[in-house]
Amino acid sequence: MSSPSSSLLDVVPVMPVVVVDDVAHAVPVARALVAGGLAAIELTLRTPAALDAIRAIAAEVPEILVGAGTIVTPAQARAAAQAGAQFLVSPGVTRGILHAMRDTGLPFLPGTATVSEVLAALEAGCTELKFFPAEASGGTAYLKAIASPVPTARFCPTGGITLASATTYLSLPNVGCVGGSWLTPADALASGDWARVTGLAAQAAALR
Repeated sequence: MSSPSSSLLDVVPVMPVVVVDDVAHAVPVARALVAGGLAAIELTLRTPAALDAIRAIAAEVPEILVGAGTIVTPAQARAAAQAGAQFLVSPGVTRGILHAMRDTGLPFLPGTATVSEVLAALEAGCTELKFFPAEASGGTAYLKAIASPVPTARFCPTGGITLASATTYLSLPNVGCVGGSWLTPADALASGDWARVTGLAAQAAALR
């Protein structure tokens, strides 16, 4: 996946993967991440507030690249694009989801977990992919094993990764960034502890 100027995989070392239950938290959490040095956010479409959260961030925090994650239907891809998402991420991919994401004209990361899925994505012209669920699917050992047979594939591993393990992933030649849900703990969002989010983001930003 790439934008006209650069690849999303090179924007941040850790892509914040964020679940927003209350749209009022969207703008503050985005600003907290930017303050910590992370200028990208993947908002998962797991809650009713997600699309409104994307709209709010797109309108009020232009300094952050806002994307929609957990795209599991073609309709979600279209809705996310209409809400102002600047990139799309799916946990897995079907032909219909792939076509819908591509039809939006936005950069996107299709999810893969097996060599066959990676090959199918490459065949469809996608060289930058999500690897999910990373830890459950073999983690760094898996990515090391496929680096030689599929050298053109580049990944954002997500799922079960921590600050402690992120460095090992980022050291791999076929990893551009990792996805991290630890940056925005649910209790920090619920309590409005934006300073904590900023601190966690700063730790992650320092990994590159």
